[in-house]
Amino acid sequence: MSNSGRLRSRLQPERPNKDHLVRSAGVVSAAVLLSRLTGLAREIAFARLFGAGIVKDAYDVGFRIPNLTRDLFAEGALSSAFVPTFTRYLAQQGREEAAHLARLVATALMVIVGALCAAGIWFSPAIVSVFADSFHAIPGKFELTVALTRTMFPFLLLVALAAQAMGALNANNIFGIPALASTFFNLGSLGSGLLLAIFVAPRLDIPPIFGMAVGVVIGGALQLAFQLPALTRTGFHFRPAFDWSHPGLREIFALMGPAILGNASVQVNVLVNTWFATGLTDAAGRVLNGPVSWLGYAFRFMQLPLGLFGVAIASAALPSVSRSAASGDHAELRSTLSHALSIVFLLTIPAAVGLIVLAEPMIAAIVQGGRFTATDTEQTALALACYAVGLPGYAAVKVLVPAFYALGNSRTPTLISFVSIAVNYSVAVTMIRVAGFGHAGLALSTSSVALFSFCALLWQMRQRLGGIDGRMLLGAVTRIALAAVPMGLVCWFASHWLQMALGLSRWARLADLAVSVPLGLAVFYGVARILKIEVLDETVRAITEPLSRRLSRGARR
Repeated sequence: MSNSGRLRSRLQPERPNKDHLVRSAGVVSAAVLLSRLTGLAREIAFARLFGAGIVKDAYDVGFRIPNLTRDLFAEGALSSAFVPTFTRYLAQQGREEAAHLARLVATALMVIVGALCAAGIWFSPAIVSVFADSFHAIPGKFELTVALTRTMFPFLLLVALAAQAMGALNANNIFGIPALASTFFNLGSLGSGLLLAIFVAPRLDIPPIFGMAVGVVIGGALQLAFQLPALTRTGFHFRPAFDWSHPGLREIFALMGPAILGNASVQVNVLVNTWFATGLTDAAGRVLNGPVSWLGYAFRFMQLPLGLFGVAIASAALPSVSRSAASGDHAELRSTLSHALSIVFLLTIPAAVGLIVLAEPMIAAIVQGGRFTATDTEQTALALACYAVGLPGYAAVKVLVPAFYALGNSRTPTLISFVSIAVNYSVAVTMIRVAGFGHAGLALSTSSVALFSFCALLWQMRQRLGGIDGRMLLGAVTRIALAAVPMGLVCWFASHWLQMALGLSRWARLADLAVSVPLGLAVFYGVARILKIEVLDETVRAITEPLSRRLSRGARR
């Protein structure tokens, strides 16, 4: 190969095949596992220190406001618009043009998102009133929420820049580092937050929860900083660049418009559910303290399999999907999508069954204690079981939506997401006001939206591509669901027998999980082998081969 040929091979990202997709998803899954575990450590610290009441409800709403804005503008719309455009520039116009586009986007983010942060800080009282007007009924709760919101709003700018860095690295087939970045957010926010809450806040005579709020901003800075060295090594150096007429930047803005509209419906659903949760009352008509926290803790537990499987596979598949769409190779795009969805369902359907069956012992073993009571465990477990119903749909949507954007079709996911507002509101009203399910009804409404969105998106993608290997996908889902049934039954019987034999102490709950989870996995694997689920072997290889290589290297040393 000539020098110029070798240079092009280094500069152009590798065209991944199916095995590469599974390996990349495995890399991301390992990184996301660490991220989710450190995130769970944050939740344990919160549960022990603050429980599920006034302070945690105020923090959750205060964090949710910039976090929703992040999902809307940064990680959601920006990633969907930036990655396909950047990938095309990288493949067709070379690294220098792609680097210039990245600098333009970063500069624009600093200007636009910085202004948005300033506006959010100024208008925090009005914004909190929209989310949690019922907090006025509890003395001091509304004011605390406003102060926490203002403290955490700068997190939005930092995470927007981190999302752009993640997209650039993924487009270069670098998945592990951006996936690990959120671990540094968790470690930074937890470590600095605890130091500030325990040692600094008492000396300044301010509530300890403000230490955790400042820790969020510090964690956001670490999440960005961790990715910068890898970004620099790939040849992307930041310096301010202004060119609002650049075609690539204008294309990203044009794609972000529909993407924001599409993501806006998700944020409207969160807003609606938050509004319902903050206004839930007890039998005497008094506003409850706790529903926002119960839902927050439960969703954190669901984020573990969602991040491990849905987000990881979507991140690994997106560059390949973008390249297939850019080249017009619909056959490869169909194959990549159906393959990615098969892996998603293989991992999320049994995970959903496990969360439903083992929700209570899992939460009791991990977070119960301190200010987090047995009642909090029971209510959080109920919410988790209801969230888990929608886990497969939620993960599949993460794969399908970016594929529509890569095809230049932002209209379809936008329309479907707006229809989901009606689905969410109708289910939430029915669950709360008719069925009386309280916060569990809100979790069910979220699951309903996820499943509806998946079915609608899959149908439209099938129409767009002239098929999506539907029979193969349906057969895989059917066999996976059949394998998950005996797994769930075995987990349920094992857990209940162990509870009767050992009691309900923390060590008993840990023993319950230590027996029930491996036993359930073994049953699922055995039945899946009998049913000949095609993606089982390659998924197992993706998980076990990296470990085997590490063990072999260790033995040779």
